[in-house]
Amino acid sequence: MSAHDHGRRAGAVRESPLSPGLDRARTALVLIDLIDRMIALPLAPHPGPRVLDAALGLARTFRAAGAPVVAVRVRRAGAPDQPPGSDLVAEIAAVADLVVVKHTVGAFQDTGLHDRLRERGVRTLVLAGIATNLGVESTARAAADLGYGLVFAADAMSGLTAAEHQSSVALDFPRFGTVVRASEVEFADG
Repeated sequence: MSAHDHGRRAGAVRESPLSPGLDRARTALVLIDLIDRMIALPLAPHPGPRVLDAALGLARTFRAAGAPVVAVRVRRAGAPDQPPGSDLVAEIAAVADLVVVKHTVGAFQDTGLHDRLRERGVRTLVLAGIATNLGVESTARAAADLGYGLVFAADAMSGLTAAEHQSSVALDFPRFGTVVRASEVEFADG
């Protein structure tokens, strides 16, 4: 039995929140670790600047729809001084409605993110960022456990290796939500 067959048997096929389009009042964009030092890494399959461009395109779509943009950045616990380049990329900071500082791999653990999303009525998340199989996937797993509908913008994220990225995108993310290109993220009319 293949992983795909197992997923079908386990009921992993989910209705896409993209059909007929995202609900602007109940959807947030969550951008993971788009900080200068992460963008500068030798990422694959998408270089950091390309990930940043795709993420900024998504942010513009969300801003135009009046839907919230959440930027998440890591802060190393117990380190009084963070490594150079640990701040959000300036363009991401400028479009963020909410900034969350995490101390773990995922964005939900002890950050208040879930409560802040609930206050806004958010039930669906569009995820992007770095690294696909680390911060993005850890955030997705927690979000799925909390009952969020999930959309993954595969070209607005990247891994430390192409194999790690592809494994998450092809094997794991379809079990939690819908995988699309950033250009396919659209809001319903109205």
